[in-house]
Amino acid sequence: MRRDVVVVDDAELRWRFSRSSGPGGQGVNTTDSRVELSWDLARSPALPDELRDRAVAALAHRLTDGVLTVAASEHRSQLRNREAATARLVRLVEQALEVRTPRQPTRPSRASRTRRSAAEQKRREVKELRRRPRRTGPE
Repeated sequence: MRRDVVVVDDAELRWRFSRSSGPGGQGVNTTDSRVELSWDLARSPALPDELRDRAVAALAHRLTDGVLTVAASEHRSQLRNREAATARLVRLVEQALEVRTPRQPTRPSRASRTRRSAAEQKRREVKELRRRPRRTGPE
């Protein structure tokens, strides 16, 4: 099976850097190690129309005006955060471009139906035992 490779030109990617919260010692207040990577997915020439439409539909909840943005701030260095943001963007786009086959519904097996009805019967009996006893006999 051949996987189509999508190559995005570096000029299409926008990087933003800011100060990251969290660990980092004295450098946390001076180093712009937090990374935001944005890619205009809806207008990118890197994807054919069919793939672009599929990706936009799958990532609609993550897009802002057709732009997909991921952030990374888990590492202390900007370089490692850049790598993490790139990997995150690649993973998101790969998942969005996957062709999902619908699940085939299956029927429960005879044994599972038997187990379920036995469990229901046992539950009925337990609840029956909790009820107030009925008076039997002449009144």
